[in-house]
Amino acid sequence: MNKLIVSLLLTLGITGLAQAAGDAKAGQAKAAVCGACHGPDGNSMAPNFPKLAGQGERYLTKQMQDIKSGKRTVLEMTGLLTNLSDQDLSDIAAYFSSQQGSVGAADPKVVAHGEELFRGGKLDQGMPSCIGCHSPNGAGNAAAGFPHLSGQHAQYVAKQLTDFREGNRTNDGDTKIMQSIAAKMSNKDIEAVSSYVQGLH
Repeated sequence: MNKLIVSLLLTLGITGLAQAAGDAKAGQAKAAVCGACHGPDGNSMAPNFPKLAGQGERYLTKQMQDIKSGKRTVLEMTGLLTNLSDQDLSDIAAYFSSQQGSVGAADPKVVAHGEELFRGGKLDQGMPSCIGCHSPNGAGNAAAGFPHLSGQHAQYVAKQLTDFREGNRTNDGDTKIMQSIAAKMSNKDIEAVSSYVQGLH
């Protein structure tokens, strides 16, 4: 537990690599092709494609860079970013970051367990709450590059948590914060917290 907290604090204290400032207006035109899956304004209607609207610019830029470089595998994105420059990626991220995210709904059958995990974690197992990085309202921490979760599709969140747990997604940095957290989550935990964040606003 102490190692995880120290790792988290170190991550928050590191400013990260400098990135080009994004231009949201330029990004709107560059993001046109993204709309087919993620929606024209970043509010995807398909539960397996993430909502990008309102997501932190730093987080979006990093994810696109990781997908482009192969650090993060997303089959549906294969080749789509190949010919885009770092400035293009920053512009696209700025555009989606400037959009308003839509609100979802939580499954009432699992909302209590989801809220318990999101707000309190499982401290007896060394799993911290989600609010430390993603904030009490799920807005994330844009400056630190921690993603905005509120309103995100439950199906997408569940897949990401499962991928972190199973080692299929490993681009959470040297401290492996999400991998270590997801390793302590059961399928029921993942279902509950994913549903909870979908309805969080």
